[in-house]
Amino acid sequence: MSIASWRQNLFEYWHRPPSGYRPGVTLGQLRRDLAGLDFTPNGAAQGVFRCPQSALAFEVQERPQAQFLMHIVVCQWCMRVPVARPGSARISLRHTGAIRRQGVAARLLAGAAVPWAPLLQRLDSDPQLLARLLPLDFKHLELQRDGQGWQVRLEHFGASEVVNRLPGFRRYIRLSAEQRIALLGSFTELYRLLREF
Repeated sequence: MSIASWRQNLFEYWHRPPSGYRPGVTLGQLRRDLAGLDFTPNGAAQGVFRCPQSALAFEVQERPQAQFLMHIVVCQWCMRVPVARPGSARISLRHTGAIRRQGVAARLLAGAAVPWAPLLQRLDSDPQLLARLLPLDFKHLELQRDGQGWQVRLEHFGASEVVNRLPGFRRYIRLSAEQRIALLGSFTELYRLLREF
């Protein structure tokens, strides 16, 4: 066996879906949580949701993550914001405050600091955006800019499934009504804000 084929086999082993993963099950549960939004499937484990009132569209994709004797299926939310101006950047957002959430901190991960300083300041202090982001329970929130515009990627604590093999159980963590409002409101405010940059 050559080193290249050995490497390929090892890559496939580490990137295969965990045993017991059922593509589309978590997304089906999420569709019930987002009742009232239009849904277009793009395969078994991903699809596009559209909000009829605001014409907001975002893609949701299942991402299985293997753990010891269990796995978690999280949903990654992705929204595109088209912008005609050139530029590239990568920005992460996180909550601030040790015990209670006091604000949002934006950090530039890639890109020149000077041109993106006004955007970072707006992300930290825009009152409408903060009103939506502070109640939102997210694990990761990243904004990435390329030649086609912005891409907002979010992983939420809800809308995920925990599957254990020993003892065997499967539990879906719902996206509550409050979190649904905060999520859709955050996407709306981010769309509004990023269109200016």
